[in-house]
Amino acid sequence: MKIVVGLGNPGPEYAQSRHNAGFIFLDEIIKKFNITLQFNKKFQANFARTQILQQGQAEDLCLLQPLTFMNRSGESLRAFLDYYYPEFFSEDEGNHLLVAHDDLDLELGSYKLHKGKGPKIHNGLLSLYEQLGHRNFWHIRLGVDSRAGQRVIPASEYVLMRMSAYEEKLLRQAATQVITELFG
Repeated sequence: MKIVVGLGNPGPEYAQSRHNAGFIFLDEIIKKFNITLQFNKKFQANFARTQILQQGQAEDLCLLQPLTFMNRSGESLRAFLDYYYPEFFSEDEGNHLLVAHDDLDLELGSYKLHKGKGPKIHNGLLSLYEQLGHRNFWHIRLGVDSRAGQRVIPASEYVLMRMSAYEEKLLRQAATQVITELFG
């Protein structure tokens, strides 16, 4: 089973913010595999469980979009894992979890896949680390920095600002590249 979590903030005021890169990543998976998310009260998240073909084999795929706000994302993921996948809390199980999130340490349109390594400061990831008790899962680090060296706006404000249409296009292209790399 692959579990893909997209981090972001709920609500229309955050829909095109840099901090919602994880939600944008899920949007692109949803398009590729024609999946529909449903709200799940127990998880406080939009959720889907389906099967996809991976190299000719059927594989379970779970998508989770926490609606708890970024700094409480771990609570949603923990509720999901307690229900579907309690054995995950062993660090050895981290190969099944992929968490997509914004990364202000990377230039807009770039990405990195790392196991156990995210940006220096990220409240959504801190919540996950706290709830899971480890960092040993895949981080899909989506670059959102388009400041070209200008650091006048504090990072905490910058990630909540709306992207331009061009910036969102670059982010979606990066998400599509990652999805192709992961799922073919």
